[in-house]
Amino acid sequence: MLDSKKEKIFNRRIFLLGALQTVALTALGARLAWLQIFEGSKYQVLADKNRINTKLIIPSRGEIFDRSGVPLAINNQNFRLLIIPEQAENLKEVLSNVSELIEIENWRINKVEEQAKKLASFLPIEIKDNLSWEEVSKLEVNISELPGIFIEEGEIRTYPFEKATSHIIGYLGAVNESEMTDDPLMKAPGFRIGKTGIEKAYDLNLRGASGTSHLEVNVRGRKVREIDRLKANQGQSLTLTIDSELQRFTQNRLSEHKSASAIIMDSKTGAVYAMASHPSFDPNLFSKGLSQNEWQEILNNPAFPLNNKSLSGQYPPASTFKMITTLAALEGGFFTSNETVYCTGSYQYGDDKFRCWKLSGHGYVNAISALAKSCDSYYYELSTEVGIDNIAKMAKKFGLGEKYNFDLTDEKAGLIPTIDWKKQALNEKWRPGETIVASIGQGYILSTPLQLAVMTSRLINGGYAVKPWLVEYVGQEKSQEKLWPKINVKNSSLNVIKKGMDRVVNDKTGTAFASKIEDENYSFGGKTGTAQVKRINRAERALGIMNDDLEWRFRHHALFVGYAPLNNPRYVCSVVVEHGGSGSEVAAPIARDLMLECQKRKPDQIEAQHV
Repeated sequence: MLDSKKEKIFNRRIFLLGALQTVALTALGARLAWLQIFEGSKYQVLADKNRINTKLIIPSRGEIFDRSGVPLAINNQNFRLLIIPEQAENLKEVLSNVSELIEIENWRINKVEEQAKKLASFLPIEIKDNLSWEEVSKLEVNISELPGIFIEEGEIRTYPFEKATSHIIGYLGAVNESEMTDDPLMKAPGFRIGKTGIEKAYDLNLRGASGTSHLEVNVRGRKVREIDRLKANQGQSLTLTIDSELQRFTQNRLSEHKSASAIIMDSKTGAVYAMASHPSFDPNLFSKGLSQNEWQEILNNPAFPLNNKSLSGQYPPASTFKMITTLAALEGGFFTSNETVYCTGSYQYGDDKFRCWKLSGHGYVNAISALAKSCDSYYYELSTEVGIDNIAKMAKKFGLGEKYNFDLTDEKAGLIPTIDWKKQALNEKWRPGETIVASIGQGYILSTPLQLAVMTSRLINGGYAVKPWLVEYVGQEKSQEKLWPKINVKNSSLNVIKKGMDRVVNDKTGTAFASKIEDENYSFGGKTGTAQVKRINRAERALGIMNDDLEWRFRHHALFVGYAPLNNPRYVCSVVVEHGGSGSEVAAPIARDLMLECQKRKPDQIEAQHV
């Protein structure tokens, strides 16, 4: 009996234990089934993350060409050295070992260490790019002993024309915090965006779209194979209106001076054929990486090589403004083209005496001869009749004192003063003497070389309000044809201006006669200007101190605006030589050379093409 009871208890316990085991196994099986069947994809992804790396594929940047298809900005093969901090056992030690194999400047090592502190440890950081084959070979042989280090083949931006096109094309630079966006490319190691010029203005078009590559890696993070790839989309190419050889010629011609700028454009279409600013810089240095010393050398240059003076340089237009004063007088009915003024060498207004540049005087001059001889007294007298507001109104019709929404971003507006402007800006009353000074392009008036080129275009193209532009094609898409509105000004008045500009260069009494082109097939017209920077007072004049005796930064600016051909105007130019002295002696010869070269090359007959 006792044994039977014990057996029943034992069997009951065995049954309960078995039941519990069955329940446990059933629950475990159900859990396994749930994890494997219903949540299998989730854990598959988690497992794959341990063995699959997603790599961003940097797209090729769109290239830039001139109107003939000559490359101005291209991409060349580039090998880059990178490091992933979390894979490096000791970042300092690894960098030290790398520097024993290839030359790495201290500033590059410091930069990597700074970035490693700021960025996520799994993000790769560029150590050096543009590696030579010898450097690549040395690193590849020792790569197994350099944890976290890898070499990536990419592209480096190259500018074949170097300094000649730097202010137009611009350069690329690393992304800073203020420029960061949601685009994943912005966080890619070594990724660069446009900082100036066309590279900046059309950065989104040129940048393209990134792709991705999924790589299977081993436990050390080394690539085993590529699983799949989503191709990157190359950026759009651009074709500019620039004639690269005319651009190079212009830049070289300006380089004979310490600081200068020039524009050549089509007076009918507004296409810019050349835009140069000197001194310049080599944008390839920015692609390769500037050291702190190199950067400081550029920044400390007193002639400001990074500034595009043709767009952002603001200067008194001086006597190149006299065409505007003449038009304001003719169009307002204050003077006729044949009315004369007698120049004695000065003009008396109340108690103030305003001197003409020719102290002995020009005698009797009218609208045409006053332009040819650049007689100041003629414009002094005109201005007292016309008034500053009428002069300002005419100046704005011809493009002065405004921005053109140009393709480059560093354009300045200049300044055309009025009575209201002075009251609002300076809280002062406008004085008659200020109108007299403004009539010859001095005083408060400021203009850029680009504005002077636009002004000249509108004066000689029949009075059409042309505006400048640079980009002919974006990818395969051609820029829209531009139809320019007619300015409300009489053709007879414009003809007076053209005759005066003709005589400036081609008449013996003209201020630029020394720069006349002897071959009549290439004759050109224009207007000289000499902008006073520092007034030489009576005491200094008595001591014989002249402009050339002053410190460079106080000397006059030399200006010239010109057009060609003489009988059927098409091309215009503006030239400004900072602190260069006389416009007739310094700027006019440059303009002559530019107009001659432009007429020989005939850039308007080279049809721009997409590449």
